[in-house]
Amino acid sequence: MTIKNIVRNIPNILTVSRFVFIPFIFIAILNNQFVAAAILLTISGLTDVLDGFIARKFNFITNFGKLIDPLADKATQIFTLVALAFVDIIPWWILIVVFSKELLMVAGASYLYGKKLVVSSRWFGKLATVVFYIAIVSSLAIHLFNIKVQFDKYIYYVAIFCTLLALLLYYREFFIKGYMGKDTLKAKNAKPTEKITKEDKIESKYNRALRKAERLERQAKKVEEKKEILETKLNEQKEDE
Repeated sequence: MTIKNIVRNIPNILTVSRFVFIPFIFIAILNNQFVAAAILLTISGLTDVLDGFIARKFNFITNFGKLIDPLADKATQIFTLVALAFVDIIPWWILIVVFSKELLMVAGASYLYGKKLVVSSRWFGKLATVVFYIAIVSSLAIHLFNIKVQFDKYIYYVAIFCTLLALLLYYREFFIKGYMGKDTLKAKNAKPTEKITKEDKIESKYNRALRKAERLERQAKKVEEKKEILETKLNEQKEDE
């Protein structure tokens, strides 16, 4: 790998580094080392901000980065919430709600990926992640400094609201308004501030119509095959009579 490629992949390296922080954050919380957990979580959050800034600033956006960045966010969030639930800092129902939402997201993303489509992160998904970061850090601070007012639970409520809202907006964005193909995500010549044009929307509608037509054609073919089978059986019965 050349130096140019290494420099271009700095955002991806920062993103992957967040996976390295996960087990250390998890163990620190289980051992009630809340200072260490808060520091590691803060560093992880800073790498998240930094990789996005570098990618957009220098146009180092890649398909790999668009796919792995939200995965790193969610993995950090879920494992941290699991650790907090284990030490009874948060109730398990919060984890169940978040995990269910992420499970639906993974299922939807896998479905779309099978159709050669990619679900990339959006601002509302990032907003939910940021609010959860704030809630988690608040929980660590409350137990570290023995703060009597447990204000963190209200932040969790806001985070859960943002999470459910993000799920609805993702559904609206990728299943109702239209899909984004893998080819669309190629950022070799794309500008960070590039907007979706009218031609892109028309192409998206055309692709959806084409896929629908292909589904109807397959269904018609199956009906025709069943019809032939029934006609064959009917003819055989007539011959037996």
